[in-house]
Amino acid sequence: MLHLSALYRYPLKSGKGEALQQVSLDRLGVDGDRRWMLVDEATGRFLTQRAVATMSQLSALWNAQGGLTLSAPGHSTIDISLPGGDAELRGVTIFSDSLRVPDAGDEAGAWVSEFIGKPTRLVQIPLDRARTTQSGYGKDDDQVAFADGFPLLLIGQASLQDLSQRVGRPLEMQRFRPNLVIEGSDAFAEDGWKRIRIGDVEFRVVKPCSRCILTTIDPQTGQRSEDREPLATLQKYRAQADGAMFGQNLVNDGNGRLEVGMPVTVLE
Repeated sequence: MLHLSALYRYPLKSGKGEALQQVSLDRLGVDGDRRWMLVDEATGRFLTQRAVATMSQLSALWNAQGGLTLSAPGHSTIDISLPGGDAELRGVTIFSDSLRVPDAGDEAGAWVSEFIGKPTRLVQIPLDRARTTQSGYGKDDDQVAFADGFPLLLIGQASLQDLSQRVGRPLEMQRFRPNLVIEGSDAFAEDGWKRIRIGDVEFRVVKPCSRCILTTIDPQTGQRSEDREPLATLQKYRAQADGAMFGQNLVNDGNGRLEVGMPVTVLE
C-alpha cells in the first residue's frame, strides 16, 4: 500500500531541512517551507547552494510564529522574528522573478553576512506577496513562496533506491530536497501520476523536477562529489529536453494536515 514515509520542510531556501512527523499545509505548500531566503545585499539576487555550497551547513528552524532560528558550525545561534508590517521592503530577484519583500533587519543581516562572507540580507515572503508558479504548468493562479518553481516536491523511495544502485553507493534523500516521500510504489511510478490524495488533501502532479549541481553536494559535509554523482548517472538515464529529471513537482488543492504513515491514493 502506498503511504507517506517522510516529510521535510526547508524554512530557508537552500538551508538545511527539517524532518517532520506532521505538518500543516497552506496555499503555498508546507507551512513555513522556503518562506525565507538569502540575497546579495548589492544586487538582491538570491543565493543558494549552487554558488555557496556551505549553505548546506546552515541550520534554519521555523517556529509557529513564522520566525526563524539560524545556527551553523562556528557561529552563534540567532533568533529572528517575523518582520512586521512596517519592515523595510527589499527588491529581490529569484530566477526571472523580481519582487519586493520584507527584510529581516540589520542584526539578521550582519549574522548572515558573516556566515556567507560578503554583504548579505535575509528576506521573508508573506502570503500576500507570493510568486506565481512556472508558466505553462498547472493553473494560472497557482502560487509559490521561494521554492524554485512549485510549492511541493515528491519523490518515491523506490526511485532513490534505483538511483543508488546505479550509482553504486547509498544516497541520502536529503540531497534531493523533497517535501514528501512515498513508499510502496515501483521506481519512478510517480512519473505517471496526475492527481493524488493524502489524508483530506488532493494534489496535482504538474511537472517533473529537473536536477542541477546541487544534488552533488553531500548534505552532511557540504562537499561536492568529485565524480559529479548522482547527477552524472541521472543524465545518462533520466535525461529529457529540460534536463535530468528526478521527482515530481506538486500543487496542493486546499489546506490540510499531513502525517507520516498516511495512506496515499492515486486518483489519476
